[in-house]
Amino acid sequence: MIILILISTTAFLFSHDLSSENKKRTDLLVGVSFCGNTTSEAKLLIDRVKTYTNLFVLQSGPVSKNETAATEICDYAVAAGLRLIVYFGWFDPDSPWQLPWLDLAIQRWGDQFLGVYYYDEPGGIQIDYTWAHYFELVKQRNSTLYQIHAAAIDAIINGSLLRSYDDAAKIYLNSFGKDSGLKDLKARSITAFTSDYALYWFDYLAGYDVLFAQFGWNFSVFQNIALIRGAALMQNKSWGAIITWKYNQPPYLDSGEAIYEQMLVAHEAGAKYVIIFNYPQINDYGVMTNEHFEALERFWNQITNTSENARDSVKAEAALVLPRNYGWGMRNPTDKIWYWTSDEKSPQIWALSQKLLSQYGLYLDIVYDDPAFPITDKYAHIYYWNYSI
Repeated sequence: MIILILISTTAFLFSHDLSSENKKRTDLLVGVSFCGNTTSEAKLLIDRVKTYTNLFVLQSGPVSKNETAATEICDYAVAAGLRLIVYFGWFDPDSPWQLPWLDLAIQRWGDQFLGVYYYDEPGGIQIDYTWAHYFELVKQRNSTLYQIHAAAIDAIINGSLLRSYDDAAKIYLNSFGKDSGLKDLKARSITAFTSDYALYWFDYLAGYDVLFAQFGWNFSVFQNIALIRGAALMQNKSWGAIITWKYNQPPYLDSGEAIYEQMLVAHEAGAKYVIIFNYPQINDYGVMTNEHFEALERFWNQITNTSENARDSVKAEAALVLPRNYGWGMRNPTDKIWYWTSDEKSPQIWALSQKLLSQYGLYLDIVYDDPAFPITDKYAHIYYWNYSI
């Protein structure tokens, strides 16, 4: 997690290096995450990227539990002209300094402190976790959760055909409604960030302000953009992209050229943040190598070019509307829906989504049928999930 000590001097707030005119010429926030263990590793990375980034994501578990180290790193990043997002997996009862640190962060770093990266991959965990055992324990304890959502929980435990997607959505959103961490952030008007690879629509509903779509895992970038941009547009939220692993073993990241192209696509589609997930720490700088730093610098030079930066981002012309509360992972035709396997709608929706992506490319959004967010007049072409192709 992260930290703040006291304001060293008022003059510090004005001492950071803002010499790069490029940093004033783009609204896009471009950076890397630091996932190492020490202040020296973080400073080395900051020095490597400070001339061609404007954002530093302190995403180190060990450092985030060390108040002195985290504050030192944040000071160093701000002095280099970088803005900050700091990671908390959760607010740890064993680290009582964390909430007071938030109260001081805005005073110490002002607008350079953008907010907190809180928890990680909530939607992905929901889709990929094995829930049957957990809910069996819930039932045995006869908890309030079971009493309220007995039908949905019994369906999960028994593997029956009964599925209540509405109940599943309620369970997901209620878990965030009871989360004191998000409430603590909102009470302080601090922006809540996280990254995910599924269920963006429901992450926003749960209270997140900004989501980073994970580009990686050989998952379709265009489909990922359609899902997150559609959710952000309908719910008036912000979004970005975080370039993550392609492989589960070294070299982990895709090639520098492929990552450069992914960053360009994210920018073209209207992302407000573009970040490279720099984990694990397998060299002095993390997982990134020269080709990745070169790609990042090339991207920075491209988007800070006056004529390039003046371009309008792509706006979707069409939308695919999924059924209400249809919490489908949507990575393949048989992906899970909340707790269950795919259903009879999945093949039809998959076929339609692939056809529309092929037809519209970046000009397609994917949204949900939800009366709280009417789609009328948002898109020129609207295709509901049961549209016949």
